[in-house]
Amino acid sequence: MGIHVDMPAVARWESGTRVLTRDTHGVEVATDMPAELGGSGDQVTPGWLFRAGIASCAATSITLVAASEGIELTALEVDVGSRSDARGLLGMSGPNGAPVYAGPFDVALRVTIAANGANAAELTALVERCLGHSPVPSALVTATPFALQINVSP
Repeated sequence: MGIHVDMPAVARWESGTRVLTRDTHGVEVATDMPAELGGSGDQVTPGWLFRAGIASCAATSITLVAASEGIELTALEVDVGSRSDARGLLGMSGPNGAPVYAGPFDVALRVTIAANGANAAELTALVERCLGHSPVPSALVTATPFALQINVSP
């Protein structure tokens, strides 16, 4: 397939902090913030979707490579956690007057894996190879260029 344009995600504000995001095929994902931050708390947050994207992409990459190498997985779980400072989301400053960073300040990816006939060293090497070409985790490892375009509606 080579170089291609990825399917866009289009997010539309519904009300409060609730946002509905759709792809071009009509698949929808609703997000909202926890009650402590003004939301309903009844949907996942955008930050959780970020971590879910990393976890899902990593797991998918591992399963694809394992299958192509004839490795029969018997278990695979990818857990992604991060730590953030809510003051950044709220546009607050730290004690030194500088704005608090809004993004996560660390991300941890933990993989639990098992396969028939494969030892720990082989499975560790498999995971490390896979994550080198797993698109979403790679976007974190190498800073992906980001462009902002603003269109103001009349």
